[in-house]
Amino acid sequence: MIEFDPDNIATLARQRLETMRDAGDRVLECLRVLKLTDDNIVGELIKNEATFYEWNHYPDGDVYDPVSHSQYYYHAHPQEERSGEHGHFHTFLRPKGMPGTIKPAPVDDYEAPKDPDDALSHLVAISMNPAGLPIKLFVTNRWVTGEVWYIAQDVCRMLDYFAIDHTQPSWPVNMWVSAMVQLFDPQIRALVVARDVAVAAWRDGHPGANVFEDRDFEVAAALHIDIDTQSDAIARALAPTKG
Repeated sequence: MIEFDPDNIATLARQRLETMRDAGDRVLECLRVLKLTDDNIVGELIKNEATFYEWNHYPDGDVYDPVSHSQYYYHAHPQEERSGEHGHFHTFLRPKGMPGTIKPAPVDDYEAPKDPDDALSHLVAISMNPAGLPIKLFVTNRWVTGEVWYIAQDVCRMLDYFAIDHTQPSWPVNMWVSAMVQLFDPQIRALVVARDVAVAAWRDGHPGANVFEDRDFEVAAALHIDIDTQSDAIARALAPTKG
């Protein structure tokens, strides 16, 4: 688990802070309208499922935006593997949605997929508690999601391009996931950088092993989050200076 000092938010450019503030407003609005009918983000996404199965992707086939080429799905691990968690969202960006200068990292075992747009990058996972509220962000090793590896600097550049801007299977869930990536932008960037540091350290400690396929190395970095704490830090950073 890494630490993130909320005071770091005050160092961000005002335009970034305003984007984060607006994203926070959308996050809270999605939660508000769902609460009116005693619903939550997870329940809204899986409401038409007769049975919720561990490991299955929800919805079936994932959620994909053909304009931004962003993608996400929700799934759950066995409870003994994820104490306090109901499940988590995995978010991705496909190459057609990336800046043209971004290319896969030159790792030793890289094989270009038959369809170039299958060289997708994982961005961040959003962990949800049984009440359907976010509790943690984390980033993973390559084998976990079957992604193609991109260096941290390029993954950070991708964050501004992630957006699910349509209504299926749920408008509030799509809006909420998209806004969460914007609201916690600095934390996600810190996680992605920490991911590459963790990969390098694991490689150094396991000579001869393929670090990206090592099943003993799953979660590269994680941190706890709180929407209200984040929103308060943004508000303080945007408040006029008295003098």
